[in-house]
Amino acid sequence: MATGTFDPWSAEFVAHPYPAYAELREKEPVVRYEPSDQWLISRYADVSALLRDRRLGRTYTHRFTHEEFGQPAPEPAHEPFHTLNDHGLLDLEAPDHTRIRRLVSKAFTPRMVESLRPTVRRLADELVSGLLADGGGDLIARVAEPLPVAVIAEMLGVPAADRHMLRPWSADITGMFELNPTPEAAARAVRASTEFSDYLRALIRERRAAPGEDLISGLARVADGGEVLSEQEMVSTCVLLLNAGHEATVNTTGNGWWALFRNPGELARLRASVDELLPTAVEELMRYDTPLQMFERWVLEDIEVGGVTIPRGSEVALLFGSANRDPERFPDPDRLDLGRTDNPHITFGAGIHFCLGAPLARMEFTESYGALLRRAPRMELLQEPTWRPGYVIRGLEQLLVEV
Repeated sequence: MATGTFDPWSAEFVAHPYPAYAELREKEPVVRYEPSDQWLISRYADVSALLRDRRLGRTYTHRFTHEEFGQPAPEPAHEPFHTLNDHGLLDLEAPDHTRIRRLVSKAFTPRMVESLRPTVRRLADELVSGLLADGGGDLIARVAEPLPVAVIAEMLGVPAADRHMLRPWSADITGMFELNPTPEAAARAVRASTEFSDYLRALIRERRAAPGEDLISGLARVADGGEVLSEQEMVSTCVLLLNAGHEATVNTTGNGWWALFRNPGELARLRASVDELLPTAVEELMRYDTPLQMFERWVLEDIEVGGVTIPRGSEVALLFGSANRDPERFPDPDRLDLGRTDNPHITFGAGIHFCLGAPLARMEFTESYGALLRRAPRMELLQEPTWRPGYVIRGLEQLLVEV
């Protein structure tokens, strides 16, 4: 069976998942995977369609009880994590998702995002200057991680003295998104959820008393026809923005540079035409080595995918990494082509759960890649990196370079 090569707990698979994906797409594009009790969906057309299919949902509790849906209730000890997660846009369905996204969009506007560009550019330049001054270092720790943390903290209005807490909280919370998390990982996620929520509640109270121009103040002010965000919805929204900004942006940057170093011809092409190629290069790097490899959905009604019936109560695992390498949609998909123009990758998802922060993420990638390409044109890799153990959110431990 093709699923024999799919092993998300294997370090070798995490480092090189694409051959297994190719086998799945060819032999078993829709298949039940016993170890995680999920249906793996690996072809682009199927993944794209299911992201938009309202017969699936990120949750089922808006329509069924746990018992009705044939699923166990969450462990009581995990309640702080689930309270935080279940009130965020990522895990809500209509009508709550519609209401909250509409309210958040009133504060998190394209104009607000664009107003951050000078800040993003300044921070990227400062981080690259530090890397240049030291002759190199770990590109993950020196540029990829601190940039989105600083940008989103600035956007939310988190004081500079508190920002060191954000990345550890984010990493611990997102550990629960991996397949079959260990009890230790769950305990860390619960602790981080409690601490992060308590911190944000205090910050929200401060902003209500003395509003500023930051996003938390904006979320506290926003209203639509008398509807406002509850405090829990504000907390969950802020945590989602921070977690997505940290994990996805950090890993896209690290994975992207590793792809460039492995494809020196394309890296040279990009360095020779930064202004011309950077917009398509950013999209291609997101497609080529996707940071979010899997996106899970619950089946709310029986569906048929590729001639296979998937019953209500099942969970599907939409394999973004596989879909973005599907030759049916992307010619020569295993080739990095920084000039690729027909590139409808699904790295940001699709449908109602399309990433709200996509414009900000694209801006951060453009500014950080641009600063490194222009100011460190001879940057070289010092040693082959290793991958972190997580599969769902896939990224490098470090990326050592010299400049």
